[in-house]
Amino acid sequence: MSIQTVGIIGAGTMGNGIAQACAVSGINVVMVDVSDTAVAKGVATVAGSLDRLIRKDKISAADKAAALARIKVSTRYEDLQAAQLVIEAATENYELKLKILKQADALLAPEVIIASNTSSISITKLAASTSRADRFIGMHFFNPVPMMALVEIIRGLQTSDATHDTVHAMATALGKSPITVKNAPGFVVNRILVPMINEAFFVLAEGLATPEDIDAGMKLGCNQPIGPLALADMIGLDVCLAVMDVYLTEFGDSKYRPCPLLKEMVAAGRLGRKSGRGVYQY
Repeated sequence: MSIQTVGIIGAGTMGNGIAQACAVSGINVVMVDVSDTAVAKGVATVAGSLDRLIRKDKISAADKAAALARIKVSTRYEDLQAAQLVIEAATENYELKLKILKQADALLAPEVIIASNTSSISITKLAASTSRADRFIGMHFFNPVPMMALVEIIRGLQTSDATHDTVHAMATALGKSPITVKNAPGFVVNRILVPMINEAFFVLAEGLATPEDIDAGMKLGCNQPIGPLALADMIGLDVCLAVMDVYLTEFGDSKYRPCPLLKEMVAAGRLGRKSGRGVYQY
């Protein structure tokens, strides 16, 4: 199947990032969210990101105009029917994703592939909630989507070879470097990454070092471009907590217990960059 139009459900950080990656690569986009305000904010974010690329001489003003022209927005799921691939990019919440996927599944033609951008929820379980389990797959993009090369392509138990190959080719066409992984909580990257972030919160809670020194230690000692606490702020502390909760439930292993400090900061609304305050002030 040739992917000429991609539908994206969710105009937030991940959704608009995926929209930008597709549009810049010449793929038409239909981006849907619950309100006109949400989709307008998503498009404005893409425009701002493209402006930064213009200032860095990575693209031209004409390239920006062409990319934005490829992005159509809507608050109606019916407008996704033009797509050959629909990517769900909603918040990392199983019940919410289930509701969205069932609604989309009922409207889309049988041959349309549905992908979830989940970072931790079972693709096999999500696929089973639809009428097209063989045409359901995980596409885990990384933030910021326009800059990050990796896409984890997650095969559920039911995912067909044809679906995998189509989505793998599409990710490559976006200029990404996809890796194929089996379905398991956290897949590969977040299975390693998020527990490391959680451990950084334990280190912080125990007063072993300041946030700045913890991050500097990991950057200088492990050659990471960003420290784990700053990365948590970028990801969203609520997302990190949700992922750890999934691991604890799915594996039943206490090593995945969320740090109490992480839980307390989420309860306080200190979610990171998106709220203006997390471990650091923004």
